[in-house]
Parts: sequence; structure tokens; C-alpha cells
Amino acid sequence: MVMNRIVEYVFFFGLMAVVGYLVWEMIAPFVSALALAAIIVTISYPLYERIRARMPRQNETLASLVTTFLVFLIVFAPLMLIASALVNEAVAVYRLISAEQIGFVDSLTDFERVVQAYIPGFELNITEYLKQAAAFLADNLGAIFAGTASTLFMFFIAMIGTYYLFKDGKAFTKRLVIISPLPDDQDDVILERMAQSLRSVLTGKVLVSIIQGALTALGMWIFGFERAVLWGVIAAFGALIPSVGTAIIFVPAVGYLLFVGEYGAAIGLSVWGMVAVGLIDNVLGPYLMSRGGTLHPFIILISVLGGIVFFGPIGFIAGPVLVTLFMVLLELYAQHIALPDRHEDI
Repeated sequence: MVMNRIVEYVFFFGLMAVVGYLVWEMIAPFVSALALAAIIVTISYPLYERIRARMPRQNETLASLVTTFLVFLIVFAPLMLIASALVNEAVAVYRLISAEQIGFVDSLTDFERVVQAYIPGFELNITEYLKQAAAFLADNLGAIFAGTASTLFMFFIAMIGTYYLFKDGKAFTKRLVIISPLPDDQDDVILERMAQSLRSVLTGKVLVSIIQGALTALGMWIFGFERAVLWGVIAAFGALIPSVGTAIIFVPAVGYLLFVGEYGAAIGLSVWGMVAVGLIDNVLGPYLMSRGGTLHPFIILISVLGGIVFFGPIGFIAGPVLVTLFMVLLELYAQHIALPDRHEDI
């Protein structure tokens, strides 16, 4: 009798493992899109609830459609425009480098000579870096275009997933709580803390860095710099670095304007950087981050960079999400398993 029971369990779990593996292989190409949809729904769910309350008879289908459309206008459309602009600028840089028409190389070479007069041995090696960038772009242009097409397709899948998660997400979450072997109260704590931390991190540090990058790109465009979107993207990553921020772009840009004699533009760009970008960092950022638990800025930076390396573009969001989930699990472990009597001191 016991042997028959063992055989039944082995057959059942073996069959489940095989079917689960096949299911995973089928949905693996869409995991990034589904993860993006889940993250957006988690952040935007309070908005969905407000919209549903104003719908006739609180119609969930109509509320899901309206909220998904708003998410597309606010999130997906700008991301697609930025991705398209980045590809166009990458292609333009590649063509300029290939045709040897980079006009500012001579100015940078002169700047290097001036600095070397005060700091012997100082080298920028701009030409060498440009050659390496040209080689990289030449080898990866096809991949860039293919990646853009696949990204657009992933956005489309994510939009569909966003609609259904708005509509049926709560029922799906309850189902997960029932299936989970953890006590239901711990499942609820994990989900609640995860949502709170996720909204705080992504609408705080990450969102602020994106806004700063956008304002940096606008400022660079206003004051005559080409490749403004590219500089804005670099500034967004710089905004994640503690004590560095968008100065990684503004300081060299202002220095370059002073070097070429554009003093008015240098003053204007400095004011733009201190007012438009600085106010976002010092006013909006602390307000958003104070709305829930947060991560250390250095952990956010590492999780963003590591997420991009591991997941691709979606890693900009997925990295902090995974780290946030891990921190919540560690806190639950400390409170309920490792040190249940001393969790208040953790």
C-alpha cells in the first residue's frame, strides 16, 4: 500500500515537472513583458481603483481599458519614442564616425593639450574611444534594429497583460495565496510590503532619475547640443549614483561651452542644471521616497545595472524589483524565523 502511494507521488510530481518545464519553455520569451505588466499594474493599481469607482456600476472591464490606455500614454508611448530616438542617434553617430566628420574632436584635442599643460600625462584618447564606439556600432547595428522591433512587440504583449492584470489581478493574487505553502498572513505581508516598497523605489529614485534625464536632454537641446537624448539617458544613469547625479553630464557640458567661448550658453545651462534638475532631486525625490520603504541608493544603482546586464532593457525596473522582494523576504525571515523574539531590534 505504501509502495503504491510512493509510486503515485513519483508519477504525479514527475509528470508535473515535465509539464511545468514545457509550459516554462513556452512562456519564457514573454516573461519580460509579463513582468513589466505586473510591475506597472502594482504601481498603478490605486489609479485603477479610482477609475473603477467612477465607472458605471463600477465596471471592471471598462475601468481596465481606460487605465491601460492611460498607462500607454504615460509610460509606453514615451518609452517607445525614447527607444526610437536612441536608435536614430546611434545610427547618426555611427555614420559621422565612419565618414570622419566629428567636428568637436579637434576642439577636444585642443582641450586635452591645455589640460596637459597643467596636468602632465593627462590623456583623453578621444579618437581611440570613437574608433572603438564605431567598431561596436558597426558590429551591432543589426542587433540594435532587431532589438527595437522585439522591444515594440514586448510592449504590445505587456499592454495586453496589463489589461488582464487590472481586470483579474486581484482574483489571481488570491489564488496564489491559497496555493502558497506559507501561512496566508505571511503571504499578505509579503505582497503588501512588496507593493509598498515597489511603489516607493520605482516612483521615487528610479522615476526621479528618469525625470532628471528627460530634463537634462531638454536642457542640452535648448543650448545647442546634439544627441540630446543620448546625453539624457546617460544623465538618468548618473542620477542613480550617490553624490554624482546629473553633474556627470552638466559639468563637462558647461566646461566645454566655456572652452569654446559660449559664455551665455554656459551660464544658461548651469542655471538650468541647478534649478530644473536640482529642484527635482531635492523636492520631488524626497517626497516620493517618503511614501514608503526604500532601498539604499547604492543598492538601487547596482540592482539597475545588474538588472540590465541580466534581463536587458527591462532590467532597469526588474532589478530593483527583485532586490526589493529579496529584502522583504530577509525581513520576514528575521522577524518570524531567525529572531522571532528580537525582530523589533532588526
